[in-house]
Amino acid sequence: MRNFLAIFERELKSYFLSPVAYVVLGFFLVATGLFYYNIINWFDRISMQSMMMAQQYRQLPQPINVNMMAIRPLFHNIAIIGLFLVPGITMRLFAEEKRQGTMELLATSPLSNWQITLGKFTAALVFYLVMLLATGVFVGLLFFFGNPEVMPILTGYLGLLLVGGCFISLGLLFSAFTENQIIAFVGAFAVNLAILSLGWLANFVGPNLAAFFSSLSPIEHFDDFAKGIVDTKHLVYYISFMFGGIFLTYVTVESSRWRGAR
Repeated sequence: MRNFLAIFERELKSYFLSPVAYVVLGFFLVATGLFYYNIINWFDRISMQSMMMAQQYRQLPQPINVNMMAIRPLFHNIAIIGLFLVPGITMRLFAEEKRQGTMELLATSPLSNWQITLGKFTAALVFYLVMLLATGVFVGLLFFFGNPEVMPILTGYLGLLLVGGCFISLGLLFSAFTENQIIAFVGAFAVNLAILSLGWLANFVGPNLAAFFSSLSPIEHFDDFAKGIVDTKHLVYYISFMFGGIFLTYVTVESSRWRGAR
């Protein structure tokens, strides 16, 4: 546990000392803010139209669900923005160690490969959590427009964290493949894009194939979380996805250590 915490603290500190991490965080907040602005504008127009119709027909205005009309679309956009930016968080985790030659020092240290892999994964996940918490300002402002339900917001953030964990496990794997951060970024980005395309492909194929494609996409599994539903099948999917990415990373690091020992 002490070795795991040592790697975790080292990686987490390096995030807050790295300008790249702040650039990723800045892009994330700017992109989220733009989507938030557009959603609020649309939400405001719908609310005004509802009030005008109610006045015209002398009826009470139709209640508008803030969670469904504003928060769910915002969460879906945050999930997709994270898909494109998470490779920027993970690209340096192993690639930079290899480039600087410090990977050999780690390989000869008492640290196990599981401790190294899990420490780096957890640090990236915590940094991603900080990014998500920063968007809480946008969600908090929505309480001025209505009375959102709190539980779907909490489950939505849980879903976003799980989606991010899947992308981080993939980015970690690609970073372990190479010593070039750009290659690690592009590889993880391309696979994330392919995963996102699975959800789109489901719209153009038969029902059986559509269900299969949808079952593979982390974004498709997120929808229930945004509705306030925590289904165990989605939890099993996300945990299995993350474990698969972490395990393959461990195998890659173990293989590198074995080759270096020959």
